[in-house]
Amino acid sequence: MTSEPLGPHQLFHRCDPQSLGIETTDELERIESVLGQERAVNAILFGIGIRHEGYNLFALGPSGTGKRTTITQFLDRQADDEPVPHDWCYVSNFEHPYKPRALKLPPGVGVSLRDDMASLIEELRRAIPAAFESEDYRTRKQEAEEAFKERQEEAFNKIQQKAQEQDIALIRTPVGLAFAPVEDGEVVSPDNFKELPEEERERLEEEIAQLQEELQETIHQVRQWERGAREKVKELNREVAMFAVGHLIDDLRNTHAELPEVVDYLNAVQEDVVENVDEFRQAEEQSQMMANVPAPRSLMGPPLFRRYQVNVLVDHSESEGAPVIYEDHPTYNNLVGRIEHMAQMGALVTDFNMIKPGALHRANGGYLILDARELLMQPYAWQGLKRLLRSQEVKIESLGQTLSVVSTVSLDPEPIPLDVKVVLIGDRRLYYLIHRHDPDFAELFKVEADFSDRMARTAEKNRRYAQLIATLARKENLRAFDAGAVARVIERSARMTGDAERLSIHLLSVVDLLREADHWAGTSGNGTTVTAADVQKAIDAQINRAGRLRERAHERIERGTVLIDVTGERVGQVNGLSVVALGNATFGQPSRITARARMGEGKVVDIEREVELGGPIHSKGVLILSGYLNARYALRYPLSLSASLVFEQSYGGVEGDSASMAELCALLSALAGLPVKQTLAITGSVNQYGEAQPIGAVNEKIEGFFDVCQAKGLTGDQGVIIPRANLKHLMVREDVVEAVEAGAFHVYAVDGVDDAIELLTGVPAGERDEEGQFPAGSVNQQVEAQLIAFSERQRAFTNGSDGKTAAAESEGATP
Repeated sequence: MTSEPLGPHQLFHRCDPQSLGIETTDELERIESVLGQERAVNAILFGIGIRHEGYNLFALGPSGTGKRTTITQFLDRQADDEPVPHDWCYVSNFEHPYKPRALKLPPGVGVSLRDDMASLIEELRRAIPAAFESEDYRTRKQEAEEAFKERQEEAFNKIQQKAQEQDIALIRTPVGLAFAPVEDGEVVSPDNFKELPEEERERLEEEIAQLQEELQETIHQVRQWERGAREKVKELNREVAMFAVGHLIDDLRNTHAELPEVVDYLNAVQEDVVENVDEFRQAEEQSQMMANVPAPRSLMGPPLFRRYQVNVLVDHSESEGAPVIYEDHPTYNNLVGRIEHMAQMGALVTDFNMIKPGALHRANGGYLILDARELLMQPYAWQGLKRLLRSQEVKIESLGQTLSVVSTVSLDPEPIPLDVKVVLIGDRRLYYLIHRHDPDFAELFKVEADFSDRMARTAEKNRRYAQLIATLARKENLRAFDAGAVARVIERSARMTGDAERLSIHLLSVVDLLREADHWAGTSGNGTTVTAADVQKAIDAQINRAGRLRERAHERIERGTVLIDVTGERVGQVNGLSVVALGNATFGQPSRITARARMGEGKVVDIEREVELGGPIHSKGVLILSGYLNARYALRYPLSLSASLVFEQSYGGVEGDSASMAELCALLSALAGLPVKQTLAITGSVNQYGEAQPIGAVNEKIEGFFDVCQAKGLTGDQGVIIPRANLKHLMVREDVVEAVEAGAFHVYAVDGVDDAIELLTGVPAGERDEEGQFPAGSVNQQVEAQLIAFSERQRAFTNGSDGKTAAAESEGATP
């Protein structure tokens, strides 16, 4: 029995403005919960609440569904109730200068300590030179020096006096002190010394040797006395320095007495200042010399001053709750931190003051949000993040050090313990790709928050959706939407999903529609309210902006460049329906599908596949046709068929199985010799039992054929055949609904191929009777008769017969 066309109410599921119970969206309260994302919200709450290792989150879903906004909203709410994390500072390690120390400090103490140390340095720059210029210091130093000199002179005087008693003089030469004999108050020359009697010479040489030995012992003692004098001066310097420094650092120790790490650092500072007090006294001269050298503040002044500064890496003095950080450019250095260098006097210099924090430092103790795609596009950033999450500490090192491609001496800062919850945001394909190819991913990101782009459409959900529209309108500072506008937005939302029973929660698309409707309301002078007409104008404008390709494709059909018949009948030729999606343009268009059949070896040739223009799903659909033909018609005879199927004038790839029913109908028409109405187009997938299966983009396909028919002239008998399972997806354009209501266009829903072939040929498909025979004259009977004839003829040729008998039988069996 031929299917009846669908009524207008079945083609478009309207939203009654009265059912919303409002005049405008101003009457609706702001929606606080996240609409339609219950699964994702539960996952977010679980991921935030669980505090075990590896329970980081990955928010997956289509772009524009509000993943980042929702994540940030929940993290901000949670972070407000959590304690403010510690400050982190880097300070000098006086024992190992290339390994700066990390100080963990209460919130706000880092800046306080930095300022205190800056003040201390200024105080020391004045106090230490002043202490060493005091009268007391100069007097005590002079006493120590004079005591050494007196002792030294006394020792040498004793030797000199002893030498004089033995007529020997102590003289100074360019190479040091020496002894020489004296006669009549004059030093004896070497020549005169040789003329002395041998006994006298031996006596003098023996006495000089003894004096020389005593002189060496004295010089050795003098050096010890000199060393002692220097130690006394050094001890004096330490005492004076301690006096100048001690009370200043004592004040800081008292201020930070509850922080053992700070007290320990201040003790080290005091010891280092005392040990380097001489350099401190000379630092002012160096500071003046470097005053004209351009440098950042962290490098100003001599190195002695910089080593006592505090580099505040993370400051939470003004923070409230835990940090929530979004890093929009997650390079390796932006995540882990970096050590900067500066060219100074021909060399690259650095110190702990040039250590810069990364996003992980700023988010430590809180939450870090990253875009997964951006992260994976940055070299080594993903590997670096995984390494830090596994080790649970942030170790700053350059990529050169990490990859062992440089061997220059640099800093090796002390690692900082890491306590952070990382949230990655990306689409589903990226999530599943990482999950499949990276074994570490499942270990580190155990919570998936899966965002949907649609929700169920019910009367209650419509009212909730109206609240969402009101909330978005207020957030975007838009005009109020009246009930008709809200209803039209809901209808358009269902069309966005391609399902009359679902609503789109792709917030980006919804917000764009609201903004554009508000714009058209402003240009039309509607005052303070957006109407359904404004929403419709925004929809039409969106379609028109992306409509060039659709118009070009339909123009080619209208002008006859692409051959499509919308009137008449043809054997083995069916109007199939396809959809084109490029950018923002998605539209349907008819495609001519033709089939030819002859005797063969039971093979259905997909020409698209043979020339590698058909995708695997399309090829699968064609192969299903062979299964259907074998099971339906070749129960007692082998399928001796050679058939070919093709999309005429297709110059690109063909993919999908939505044309398999059209291809099957074209093949049945070719086998039965029955013409197909070109006034109808058909879409739908078919299984091996001949059942019609739902397909996508059904609305666009209906509209595509309607536009072509309208351009060529509506005759009243044109229409589209769709699977009955697609009824719940119908949300076609208003002009199509009006044409159906006027009887100028028709839409038919079918359950299987029998219904479809009846509509296309006007001949009953036919069902087997109790004896297994199809009714005479039915489509199926004619198809089966032709296949039997092919089989008989094939058998006759195989047996060596001329095939005349088989041919006669075949001709007699075919009506």
